[in-house]
Amino acid sequence: MPFYGFYFDPTYILVIIGAVICLIASARVKSTFRKYDKVRSMSGMTGAQAAERILQSAGIRDVRIEHISGELSDHYDPRNKVLRLSDSTYGSASVAAVGVAAHECGHAIQHQKNYAPLSMRSAIVPVANIGSTLAWPLIIIGMFITSNTGLLLINIGILCFSLAVLFQLVTLPVEFNASSRALRILGDTGILGSEELVKTRKVLKAAALTYVAGAAASILQLLRLLFLTGGRRDD
Repeated sequence: MPFYGFYFDPTYILVIIGAVICLIASARVKSTFRKYDKVRSMSGMTGAQAAERILQSAGIRDVRIEHISGELSDHYDPRNKVLRLSDSTYGSASVAAVGVAAHECGHAIQHQKNYAPLSMRSAIVPVANIGSTLAWPLIIIGMFITSNTGLLLINIGILCFSLAVLFQLVTLPVEFNASSRALRILGDTGILGSEELVKTRKVLKAAALTYVAGAAASILQLLRLLFLTGGRRDD
């Protein structure tokens, strides 16, 4: 089989393309957030206050809101029912911060309503983590074993990596749905006005594109694996 190594081979261009896509998406969400983080919401509500109001309006009273350090490290923890808001969101009254807080509330509402894609993603997390950890070691070992055992290890490695790609794909509807819920709730509750919602939508759209970029990068990496091991599997 043709073997180019794992760092200097023609297929590495796929990794580079994936990395560039992710860098562009990351830069865009940061620049968009910073732009609209300068626009104060007319309600004057901070991200934490908006989150509290949204959760109450949804009838969710068992989710805690916590302040964590960092920028845009906001997330909802379904295991412990904790909504964690970062420095850039928790105490900020900008339309960007309120939008991010509302997005995380969208995940809490998904959890409350047993939203199927969220349940599926939560179920995949353990195997996806194990798969992404084991994939490359199994494939590398398999490439140095000429027997059927080596081929088996390669196939198992590709399967493991496929689980990580599946996680990325399942994440997409979860994130888009959370943003959709956030925008609808912000409008229904009057936390943001119609013009403010236009700006918040741009922030959430940019954030969603980072997940699209991540999924695209994972698919490109999977294609690279298939190209690298294709000759071995054809032998």
